Amino acid sequence: MADSYDTAPLAARMTEFVPHAAGVGMTLVSVGDGRGVMRVEWREDLVGDPDTGVIASGVVTALIDHTCGLAINAVFDAPSPIATLDLRIDYLRPAAPRTGVTCEAFGYKTTRSIGFVRAEAWDVDKGDLIATAQAAFMLNPRS
Repeated sequence: MADSYDTAPLAARMTEFVPHAAGVGMTLVSVGDGRGVMRVEWREDLVGDPDTGVIASGVVTALIDHTCGLAINAVFDAPSPIATLDLRIDYLRPAAPRTGVTCEAFGYKTTRSIGFVRAEAWDVDKGDLIATAQAAFMLNPRS
């Protein structure tokens, strides 16, 4: 299972070494067993509309994509190169003003070359989602 490898290097790559992730301040909450949870804290420079104080939807999209990638890598015994093939996001409502966003993703099916993931994003209450997503990733497992 995914817990058999050290996830610290994967988390570092996903949050610190990817310029966009580092720029928006993505942080790892947890990873393991085909699941990943990441968060972006609210910052004024991430606001999409200054009149509302709501975090930009592009930040939420990037967080969801990144968390889905983390989850699909957590399906395997070691991280491997992946690429997003398809990402469908249903925005259910805007995030609450001046709040960060958390995303949890779960890799639920893999084939030899494709991994499938579902995700949910919320701000204050996990029971009141701001978005749901489904994604497909190209897998390039290392020999």
